[in-house]
Amino acid sequence: MAAQRCLSPFTGVMVLAAALALGGCTGVSMPSFPSFGGGGEQPPPPPAAETVPSRYTPEELVGRWGFTSYHRDQDRTRTEAAARGQCKNPYVIARGPNGGIMMHLADQRQPTELRLKGSASGKQYIGPVGDSGMAEDREIVSFDGRILITRFVDPDAGNRYGNMIYVRCTARA
Repeated sequence: MAAQRCLSPFTGVMVLAAALALGGCTGVSMPSFPSFGGGGEQPPPPPAAETVPSRYTPEELVGRWGFTSYHRDQDRTRTEAAARGQCKNPYVIARGPNGGIMMHLADQRQPTELRLKGSASGKQYIGPVGDSGMAEDREIVSFDGRILITRFVDPDAGNRYGNMIYVRCTARA
Protein backbone atom coordinates (compact mmCIF):
# COMPACT_ATOMS: atom_id res chain seq x y z
CA MET A 1 0.00 0.00 0.00
CA ALA A 2 1.34 3.38 -0.98
CA ALA A 3 1.77 5.99 1.63
CA GLN A 4 -0.45 9.02 1.27
CA ARG A 5 0.86 12.51 1.71
CA CYS A 6 -1.28 15.06 3.40
CA LEU A 7 -0.81 18.69 2.52
CA SER A 8 -1.91 21.29 4.94
CA PRO A 9 -4.09 24.15 3.65
CA PHE A 10 -1.13 26.46 4.25
CA THR A 11 1.07 24.37 1.90
CA GLY A 12 -1.59 24.51 -0.86
CA VAL A 13 -1.82 28.30 -0.58
CA MET A 14 1.99 28.56 -0.77
CA VAL A 15 2.11 26.38 -3.90
CA LEU A 16 -0.60 28.50 -5.53
CA ALA A 17 1.18 31.75 -4.58
CA ALA A 18 4.46 30.46 -6.00
CA ALA A 19 2.78 29.42 -9.25
CA LEU A 20 1.19 32.84 -9.64
CA ALA A 21 4.47 34.60 -8.88
CA LEU A 22 6.38 32.50 -11.40
CA GLY A 23 3.66 32.97 -14.01
CA GLY A 24 4.52 36.66 -14.17
CA CYS A 25 8.16 35.89 -14.96
CA THR A 26 7.65 34.63 -18.50
CA GLY A 27 8.23 38.04 -20.09
CA VAL A 28 11.43 38.93 -18.19
CA SER A 29 14.23 40.07 -20.45
CA MET A 30 17.75 39.13 -19.46
CA PRO A 31 20.13 41.29 -21.45
CA SER A 32 23.22 39.48 -20.16
CA PHE A 33 21.78 36.13 -21.32
CA PRO A 34 20.27 36.79 -24.76
CA SER A 35 19.53 33.17 -25.44
CA PHE A 36 17.21 32.95 -22.43
CA GLY A 37 14.61 35.47 -23.55
CA GLY A 38 14.28 38.92 -25.03
CA GLY A 39 17.93 39.65 -25.67
CA GLY A 40 17.16 43.36 -25.83
CA GLU A 41 16.95 43.37 -29.64
CA GLN A 42 13.73 44.62 -31.19
CA PRO A 43 12.50 43.19 -34.48
CA PRO A 44 12.90 45.59 -37.40
CA PRO A 45 9.90 47.84 -38.01
CA PRO A 46 7.62 46.86 -40.91
CA PRO A 47 8.51 48.63 -44.15
CA ALA A 48 6.70 51.89 -44.67
CA ALA A 49 3.89 51.76 -47.22
CA GLU A 50 5.11 53.07 -50.53
CA THR A 51 3.37 56.26 -51.51
CA VAL A 52 2.55 56.16 -55.19
CA PRO A 53 1.16 59.29 -56.81
CA SER A 54 -2.15 58.99 -58.61
CA ARG A 55 -2.16 59.12 -62.38
CA TYR A 56 -5.07 61.58 -62.05
CA THR A 57 -5.00 65.16 -60.81
CA PRO A 58 -7.64 66.95 -58.75
CA GLU A 59 -8.25 69.33 -61.68
CA GLU A 60 -9.46 66.37 -63.77
CA LEU A 61 -12.23 65.64 -61.25
CA VAL A 62 -13.29 69.12 -60.15
CA GLY A 63 -16.59 70.07 -61.74
CA ARG A 64 -20.29 69.30 -62.02
CA TRP A 65 -21.35 65.67 -62.45
CA GLY A 66 -24.57 63.78 -63.02
CA PHE A 67 -24.48 60.99 -60.45
CA THR A 68 -26.20 57.66 -59.83
CA SER A 69 -25.17 54.04 -59.25
CA TYR A 70 -25.75 50.50 -60.47
CA HIS A 71 -25.13 46.99 -59.17
CA ARG A 72 -25.27 44.83 -62.30
CA ASP A 73 -22.97 45.39 -65.29
CA GLN A 74 -25.90 45.00 -67.71
CA ASP A 75 -27.43 48.13 -66.09
CA ARG A 76 -24.45 50.37 -66.84
CA THR A 77 -25.69 51.87 -70.14
CA ARG A 78 -29.13 52.66 -68.73
CA THR A 79 -27.59 54.09 -65.55
CA GLU A 80 -25.15 56.24 -67.52
CA ALA A 81 -28.10 57.83 -69.33
CA ALA A 82 -29.87 58.36 -66.00
CA ALA A 83 -26.74 60.06 -64.61
CA ARG A 84 -26.73 62.49 -67.55
CA GLY A 85 -30.28 63.41 -66.57
CA GLN A 86 -29.05 64.33 -63.08
CA CYS A 87 -27.11 67.31 -64.42
CA LYS A 88 -30.16 69.47 -63.58
CA ASN A 89 -29.14 68.88 -59.96
CA PRO A 90 -25.43 68.03 -60.27
CA TYR A 91 -23.08 66.47 -57.76
CA VAL A 92 -20.29 69.04 -57.39
CA ILE A 93 -16.71 67.95 -56.84
CA ALA A 94 -14.83 71.03 -55.59
CA ARG A 95 -11.18 71.67 -54.90
CA GLY A 96 -10.30 71.13 -51.24
CA PRO A 97 -8.50 73.76 -49.13
CA ASN A 98 -5.40 71.53 -48.83
CA GLY A 99 -5.05 70.44 -52.46
CA GLY A 100 -7.47 67.49 -52.45
CA ILE A 101 -11.04 67.24 -53.67
CA MET A 102 -14.28 67.60 -51.73
CA MET A 103 -16.47 64.48 -51.89
CA HIS A 104 -18.61 62.45 -49.52
CA LEU A 105 -17.40 59.39 -47.66
CA ALA A 106 -19.84 56.48 -47.30
CA ASP A 107 -22.77 57.34 -45.03
CA GLN A 108 -21.59 60.92 -44.40
CA ARG A 109 -23.78 63.98 -44.92
CA GLN A 110 -20.96 66.49 -45.24
CA PRO A 111 -18.23 66.36 -47.89
CA THR A 112 -14.69 65.68 -46.73
CA GLU A 113 -11.42 66.60 -48.36
CA LEU A 114 -10.12 63.46 -50.03
CA ARG A 115 -6.91 62.62 -51.84
CA LEU A 116 -6.21 60.91 -55.14
CA LYS A 117 -3.91 57.96 -54.42
CA GLY A 118 -2.09 55.49 -56.60
CA SER A 119 -0.86 52.05 -55.62
CA ALA A 120 2.02 49.76 -56.54
CA SER A 121 -0.53 47.44 -58.20
CA GLY A 122 -1.63 50.24 -60.53
CA LYS A 123 -5.06 50.69 -58.94
CA GLN A 124 -6.19 54.25 -58.30
CA TYR A 125 -8.15 55.43 -55.26
CA ILE A 126 -9.99 58.43 -53.84
CA GLY A 127 -9.95 58.61 -50.06
CA PRO A 128 -8.75 60.25 -46.86
CA VAL A 129 -5.08 60.74 -46.12
CA GLY A 130 -3.44 57.35 -45.55
CA ASP A 131 -2.45 54.23 -47.38
CA SER A 132 -4.04 53.37 -50.70
CA GLY A 133 -6.87 50.85 -50.55
CA MET A 134 -8.08 51.67 -47.02
CA ALA A 135 -11.66 50.70 -46.18
CA GLU A 136 -12.78 54.36 -46.48
CA ASP A 137 -11.35 54.64 -50.01
CA ARG A 138 -13.21 54.19 -53.23
CA GLU A 139 -11.40 52.55 -56.10
CA ILE A 140 -11.50 54.31 -59.45
CA VAL A 141 -12.83 51.48 -61.61
CA SER A 142 -12.60 53.56 -64.79
CA PHE A 143 -12.17 57.16 -65.81
CA ASP A 144 -11.90 58.59 -69.32
CA GLY A 145 -12.23 62.29 -68.46
CA ARG A 146 -15.97 62.25 -69.19
CA ILE A 147 -17.26 59.27 -67.19
CA LEU A 148 -15.94 58.31 -63.74
CA ILE A 149 -16.90 54.98 -62.17
CA THR A 150 -15.91 54.26 -58.57
CA ARG A 151 -16.64 51.59 -55.98
CA PHE A 152 -16.06 51.69 -52.22
CA VAL A 153 -13.28 49.37 -50.99
CA ASP A 154 -15.24 48.46 -47.84
CA PRO A 155 -17.33 45.40 -48.85
CA ASP A 156 -20.41 46.56 -46.92
CA ALA A 157 -20.38 50.06 -48.45
CA GLY A 158 -19.52 48.57 -51.85
CA ASN A 159 -22.56 46.28 -51.69
CA ARG A 160 -24.89 49.06 -50.56
CA TYR A 161 -23.74 51.75 -53.01
CA GLY A 162 -22.67 49.56 -55.92
CA ASN A 163 -20.73 51.10 -58.80
CA MET A 164 -21.08 54.86 -58.61
CA ILE A 165 -21.16 56.51 -61.99
CA TYR A 166 -20.41 60.19 -62.50
CA VAL A 167 -21.05 61.74 -65.94
CA ARG A 168 -19.51 65.15 -66.53
CA CYS A 169 -22.15 67.80 -67.10
CA THR A 170 -21.64 70.04 -70.11
CA ALA A 171 -21.18 73.74 -69.51
CA ARG A 172 -24.30 75.86 -69.66
CA ALA A 173 -24.81 77.71 -72.92
